[in-house]
Amino acid sequence: MTVAFPTSRAQVVLQGISWETYQALSQDLESEPGKRLTYDRGRLEIMVPLPPHEAYKKRLGRLVEVTTEETDTEIRSLGSTTWSREDLQRGLEPDECYYIRNEQAVRGKDVIDLTVDPPPDLAIEVDHTHSSIDRLEIYQALGIPEVWRFDGDRLTIFCLVDGTYVSRETSVALPLLQRTDIVRFLQLSRTTGETSWIREFRRWVRSRLEED
Repeated sequence: MTVAFPTSRAQVVLQGISWETYQALSQDLESEPGKRLTYDRGRLEIMVPLPPHEAYKKRLGRLVEVTTEETDTEIRSLGSTTWSREDLQRGLEPDECYYIRNEQAVRGKDVIDLTVDPPPDLAIEVDHTHSSIDRLEIYQALGIPEVWRFDGDRLTIFCLVDGTYVSRETSVALPLLQRTDIVRFLQLSRTTGETSWIREFRRWVRSRLEED
């Protein structure tokens, strides 16, 4: 299947798509990095992320990785891996995702089955172009414990509590990080070179650890 994107937007939504078609497209598009699929019970959104989206997902990912390095926390980084469950008829690809608390449970596994294995502990969602499908609802159905959603201006930390997401000011997966700290460094990244920016963040993490 070939999908043509209108020049006015970076996404299309298709209706009446079977699970088998969604799975086939997921495999076909592995050779075309940059396209993101969201599937929700017959509805399929195909999105082409724009440059601001890619920049912010990398910056948020780097904040996670520096924090785990400095705190000696083992993680497994799985980027934009497709997470789906046929029994739920839902699936998506986060912008970045990490196993943190459950890292040992999936260490060395090439195939992770969400009906047996735990889901990633943290997913990063940059909703810069506003998805037409409620991706947060899919994360909730898949049981992702924590999602950081950034829309270009506002960051929300969603944590799963009794099957429902609630917003929190502090990350559960990485308790060193508060929402306001993440936002401050994202704002700083707009006016600072990337190398200097991440060096400043690393200094900040080390100072916080020394305080503790």
